[in-house]
Amino acid sequence: MCAALFILWGGVNLADYILKMENITKTYPGVKALDNVNLQVERGTIHALVGENGAGKSTLMKVLSGIIPYGDYTGSIIYNDKECHFKNIHDSERLGIVIIHQELALVPELTIAENMFLGNERADKLGVIDWTKTHKQATDNLKKVGLKESSNTLIKDIGTGKQQLVEIAKALSKNVKLLILDEPTSSLNEADSKMLLDMLISFKKEGMTSIIITHKLNEVSYCADNITVLRDGTTIETIDNSSHTVDEERIIKGMVGRELTDRYPKRERKTNGDIVFEVKNWNVFHPIYDDKKVVNNVSFKVRRGEVVGFSGLQGAGRTELMMSLFGNSYGSNIFGEEYIKGEKVKLKSARDAINHGLAYVTEDRKNNGLILSDTISWNTVMAKIRKVADKYGIVVDTNKQDEAAEYYVKRMKTRTPSIYQNTGNLSGGNQQKVLLGKWMFTEPEVFILDEPTRGIDVGAKYEIYTIINEMVEDGKAVIMVSSELPELLGMCDRIYVMNEGNMVTEFDAKDATQEKIMSAILASDNKIDVKEEVK
Repeated sequence: MCAALFILWGGVNLADYILKMENITKTYPGVKALDNVNLQVERGTIHALVGENGAGKSTLMKVLSGIIPYGDYTGSIIYNDKECHFKNIHDSERLGIVIIHQELALVPELTIAENMFLGNERADKLGVIDWTKTHKQATDNLKKVGLKESSNTLIKDIGTGKQQLVEIAKALSKNVKLLILDEPTSSLNEADSKMLLDMLISFKKEGMTSIIITHKLNEVSYCADNITVLRDGTTIETIDNSSHTVDEERIIKGMVGRELTDRYPKRERKTNGDIVFEVKNWNVFHPIYDDKKVVNNVSFKVRRGEVVGFSGLQGAGRTELMMSLFGNSYGSNIFGEEYIKGEKVKLKSARDAINHGLAYVTEDRKNNGLILSDTISWNTVMAKIRKVADKYGIVVDTNKQDEAAEYYVKRMKTRTPSIYQNTGNLSGGNQQKVLLGKWMFTEPEVFILDEPTRGIDVGAKYEIYTIINEMVEDGKAVIMVSSELPELLGMCDRIYVMNEGNMVTEFDAKDATQEKIMSAILASDNKIDVKEEVK
């Protein structure tokens, strides 16, 4: 391992820093995103960058990688003892600084090899791509990240966890020296997350330096050597975690300025209300590979005033199930029975689902949930625009639109200069609040929340949980799909467990544990009696 060198000279510890960012300041209209931020990263370490949504973490990394070019910010970037003025991302990549964003930048219809060298093609002097060399180097990089897939495999044919590994392999192809990962495990289950973190630790032993942004604080404690806390665009502190003994409570205190003693707001648990939503023998086939069944004969029910969780590993079919129920938004050859308030319904489109009182809060807010280039005001009302239109449903009353947006911004405590702010300029947590407000505006009976707290900090999570509790107190029914078992255990009344498209079992939350849920999944893999196994 290329460890940081400490030299005692004149009573001062001098570390070997690969990176220093000094007095970085970045201002957007109405918002100072970074205010004299300082960051020092020691060579051959894993450095975590943590803070609440809107603290400035991603903005700081965009400055470092050249996405925010030199001249659009003030302050200095010193990399390998030289001051750098990156005008674009190619400038930073040439020096071995590579960033992997939370939203993976892969083209689904291209192969792994084509994606790995996209924009960095292996070509001869005439510009003709050397495919033999391309696939050989791609295969070598895949081996380094532990992927056995052929380099000819299409990206769309591998899961999210493997796509994340392809992104890392792509970074290795650029001779990375400083790897930046923005929420690398946000869409991964616990097993895949640990595998990725262990890979970063192995890269560290080979001399690579990594900066990781994550809201999963247990991961920070596990892998980071140093932890820098940002709050409201300023540097609060850097915590030494070389012994890996810093706990989550210590990190949270730095992030929010106080101790957060209870992660989940209190609520009276209910499992005896009227059944609002019921699904019987639901089946879904893959939209392209029509012989591949992704949801197999699934049945469940949700009562008024309860939160029902859905647990499972990647590929369990939870998202596919929920999207197919929401007006056949996913899949082919869909059949089964769907009931809302006891009435059998056949929802042929998302509009049908909305009109019957269903709301689906997607796990992918940036691509499928919101129009980032449009305002909070428009995003709030667009799912049910008729509510703010004239009696003919043609002309929008902008005063009503803005009143609705102001109401939900206030109710959600969304941090924004105004409702006319483009949604893309908000932090992830505030974008999630806009997305929830959008669906609350439709006045549904049933909320389907798919990974509702993905990629947001502990403080924003608590606020989202409070909103969910308010929903069920108002008599709504809530379905929560989450990859975080503590979240399901902390928020849900009942928990269904899925695996490989099948419903495995159901738990009352008071009887459920992480161990029982995982045992149920493993038992279903082994095709043994699940109920006997999890007792």
